[in-house]
Amino acid sequence: MDKEQLHIMRHSLAHITAAAVRRIWPDAKFGVGPVVDNGFYYDIDLGDTKISEANFPKIEKEIHRIVEYGSSFEKLDMPIDEAIKWAKDNKQPYKEELLNDLKRSGTTAAKDIDASELGLVADGEAVVKDVSFYKNGDFMDLCRGPHVENTKNIGAFKLMRVAGAYWRGKETNPQMQRLYVVAFADQGELDQYLERLEQAKLRDHRRLGRELDIYTTSPLVGVGLPLFTPRGTILRDIMSQYSNQLRIGYGFEKVWTPHITKIDLYKKSGHWDKFGEELFLVTSQETDDKMALKPMNCPHHAQIYAGRPRSYRDLPVRYLETTTDYRDEKTGELGGLDRVRALTQDDSHVFCSPDQVEGEISNLLATARELYGSISMALRVRLSYRDNSDGYLGELALWESAQAQLKAAVIANELDYFEQEGEAAFYGPKIDFMATDAIGREHQVATVQLDFVQPGRFGLQYTDAEGNIQTPLMIHCAILGSIERFLSVFIEHTAGWFPFWAAPEQVRVLTINDTVSDYVSEITTILGSLILNKPVKYNEIRYTVDDRNESLGKKIREATNWKIPVQLIVGQKDKDAREVSVRTQSGEEKVKLDGLADYIKQL
Repeated sequence: MDKEQLHIMRHSLAHITAAAVRRIWPDAKFGVGPVVDNGFYYDIDLGDTKISEANFPKIEKEIHRIVEYGSSFEKLDMPIDEAIKWAKDNKQPYKEELLNDLKRSGTTAAKDIDASELGLVADGEAVVKDVSFYKNGDFMDLCRGPHVENTKNIGAFKLMRVAGAYWRGKETNPQMQRLYVVAFADQGELDQYLERLEQAKLRDHRRLGRELDIYTTSPLVGVGLPLFTPRGTILRDIMSQYSNQLRIGYGFEKVWTPHITKIDLYKKSGHWDKFGEELFLVTSQETDDKMALKPMNCPHHAQIYAGRPRSYRDLPVRYLETTTDYRDEKTGELGGLDRVRALTQDDSHVFCSPDQVEGEISNLLATARELYGSISMALRVRLSYRDNSDGYLGELALWESAQAQLKAAVIANELDYFEQEGEAAFYGPKIDFMATDAIGREHQVATVQLDFVQPGRFGLQYTDAEGNIQTPLMIHCAILGSIERFLSVFIEHTAGWFPFWAAPEQVRVLTINDTVSDYVSEITTILGSLILNKPVKYNEIRYTVDDRNESLGKKIREATNWKIPVQLIVGQKDKDAREVSVRTQSGEEKVKLDGLADYIKQL
C-alpha cells in the first residue's frame, strides 16, 4: 500500500470510527478527524460522559461490525445553506460553526483547522457555495474524501489513547475529547509499530533520566526547568565540547553574550513581531529600559560583528556560543527534556560574502555528519523553503536564490534530502537534519539556516576589494540544537547505554573481597593516567571503585542497572595472575594488567 492509499484508508477509518462512536453514544457531537502520523484522531464532545480505555474494546467491536458489514461510501454534494441546516437539524454545532465560517469567509475560513479534511468546494477566493458529505450505512459526515470504496477495505487498527483538546485549539472554546487511533495496511505492520512503542516505553528518557540520575525537576524551580545532576552535567559538557571542537576545526571562535537585553534588539531584528509573546520580560528597578531574557542569540552575535569595521579580508567571520536561552512555552506543551523553558543551544553564526556561502555550508554539513555518524544515527536532510504566505521577510528573488544555494550545497555533499514548503525561518530558508534512532523514529536535530534579512536590518557591512560597501550574508547553525532536546533523543537512542567516550561513568572496579586493595590501587593508577583524545577531549577516565562488603552478584547488578559500559572485576585469582576480568555488554574476558591501558584506549 503506497503513501496515498494509506492516507485514504486512515481517513476512511476515521469516518468509520465516528460512526461507531455515534452508535454507542447517539448524542455525540463531532469536530474534525484528520489523518496524522501512523493513524488519525477524532475530536468528540460527549457532554459529561468521558471516554476511557475501558471503553476501547466496545468502540473497536463496533468498528469491526461496520467494517464486516461492508457498506459502500457514497459522496453527496450539498449547497452550503442546506449543509448548515443539516448540521443544525442533526445537532452538530461544531460542523455548523465551520460551515457558517465558510459561508462568510470563503476559502480563507477555518484556517486554524485542517481544512483538507472537510468538504470544501470553492472557486478561487469566492465564497464557498457547495460542500461534500460522505455516507456509509446510516452515518453521514461533512468530509472532502476520498474514501475507500467499501468499509471492508480497511487494514488493521487499534485505539491508543484519549486526551483533552480545546475546539480549534483555543482555550476559550469548549474542551473536547481527542480519540487517537493507529492504523496500518495489515496486522503485521501494526504489530511492528506496537512493538516499537513498547521499545519506546523502555527507552523513555523521562524514566531513564531518573533511573540513571541524569536530571531531576522541582516544583519550586518550575515546570520546563530541568536540573542536571553531576552525571547529567558530564554528559551535557561532553556533547557540547565535542560539537564545539568540530566547529573550531573549521575556524569558529567562541564568544559570550549576556542573558538579558533590551527588547529594542528584537524589535530591530524582527523577532519581536514574530515571537514577542514567547519572551520572558524583565523589569529594571534602576532604569525605564524594557528588557527580556534572551530567546535566541543571532541578534547578539550580529552586534559583535558590528562592533568594528570589517573588510572582505576579515570574512568569513565565524562565532560560536553554547548558551542558555529562555522561551515562555505553554505549560501544556512542556514535557521531560523534549521542550523546556530554559534551552541551551550550541549556537553558531557565520558572516560571509555571497561567494563563500557554499563552502561554509559544506563545512557545517560535514560537521553534522561526523557528529551524528559517531553516535550511529543515520541522517537525511529537509530543505525547508518558504510558502506563499506573508509571514516572511525579504524579497522573493533573494529567497529563490538562497533556496537554490542550499540545494546545491546538499547535492554537492551527496546527502539524502527532501524538500518541504512552509518550514523556513521567517528570515530565510534552512537545512533541517533528520536523524533516525535505533528503533526507527525520525527526529529533527541540527539545522543550518541562511539569513539575508538580519544583516540588512542591523546595517551590517564590509568593504569589498574595490572599496565598495557591501552587506554580508549570515548563516545560522546549531549542530545539537537544543542540548536538552538532543539529550532526550540521545538517551532514547542508546537506551542509556552511552558510547564509552560519552558515558558519565565509564568504568567501575568491582572487588570480590577485601584482600585485593593494593592490587586495585595499581589498576586505578593505570586508569588515572589515561587521557583519551577521540572523539572528544574531555578529561581522564571517569571511574569509581565499589569495594563495599556486598556480594559480587549485587555489585554487578547495580553496575549493570547504572548502564556502566566497563566493569573490571578483581579477586585474589586475578591478583595472582596479574590480570582483570573485564565485563562489557559483549561479554566477559580476561585482560593482562600490562595490557589494560591499551584495551581501554581501544574502547
